[in-house]
Amino acid sequence: MLDERKASILRAVVEEYIHTAQPVGSGHVAQSPGVEVSSATVRNDMALLEQEGYLRQPHTSAGRVPTDKGYRFFVDELTGPARLDKSSAHQVRAFFDTTHGALEQMLLDTTRLLSDLTHYAAVVVAPAPEAAEVRSAHLVGLAPSVALLVVVLANGVVEKRTVELAAPATEVELADAAAHLSANLIGSTLAALGTVAPSGGPAVDQVLVAVKRAWASHPEADPEQVYVGGTARMASAFDAVDTVRQVLTILEQQLVVVSLIRDVLDRGLQVAIGSETGVGPLADCSLVVAPYLVDGEPAGSIGVLGPTRMNYPQALAAVAVVSQRLGRRLTEG
Repeated sequence: MLDERKASILRAVVEEYIHTAQPVGSGHVAQSPGVEVSSATVRNDMALLEQEGYLRQPHTSAGRVPTDKGYRFFVDELTGPARLDKSSAHQVRAFFDTTHGALEQMLLDTTRLLSDLTHYAAVVVAPAPEAAEVRSAHLVGLAPSVALLVVVLANGVVEKRTVELAAPATEVELADAAAHLSANLIGSTLAALGTVAPSGGPAVDQVLVAVKRAWASHPEADPEQVYVGGTARMASAFDAVDTVRQVLTILEQQLVVVSLIRDVLDRGLQVAIGSETGVGPLADCSLVVAPYLVDGEPAGSIGVLGPTRMNYPQALAAVAVVSQRLGRRLTEG
């Protein structure tokens, strides 16, 4: 634990470094709000903070910059709920008041919103379909012996499968089959589709058999789709081109991104700093994450990835507000 004076000095260093990306000297810290001691005292305390691993000196005679431990102290000491400024809050409200259309486009647009709010790369992990309840099921005739199965889930996901029929089916038979599917699936998960009982009507049951066969051959196609926005902003966040390249490579690997976000949330963290991500190429990055809820249940997650000197209060506020609004929007349908 740090005493209040050292904590104030560390906070001042972190805030100034986030703002300027330049090593912070004792003279500047001594003039910061809440630091009411001389430059000499600040200099001594900064040396002690360096010894304790909260700060480091990149060059001889240069000021100090925070370490991962220093950022961790800063984040853990943040108090009160995260709040967006009025302009950003208005931007979020306007976005969710007007966004419509397919879930995939909404999630992609959400990453762009989050990136615009934070100026970092943003990721949204789509809801996994297998855990969501079915809201409706439809069968649309495409040709005499071909139909399209459309299942709408409570989390906003729409699952589609092409159904090859053994014999031509009329629109009435397709409608009856869809009604039977809805009666047996609504309120259940997609896993129940394979166990739907026959209807008793030969023509309808023939359609149901084809639906089950189509679903069994192509179950959940892409259970955890990842949407990424704002990757171009990573180029301005780091000085080293190789760092940018490695970070962008990670963002292109959906399984790695999903595993990373899940691991951070499973550890009870909102923020993973540097080595806390557990991914080597992200040693100079921080990740701020939050789940979003649909009908009160965890459905997916969102986050922003940026340099360790990111503006943590702003990033935490943006992720918190957008996750709440996204969950509400998907719950409303």
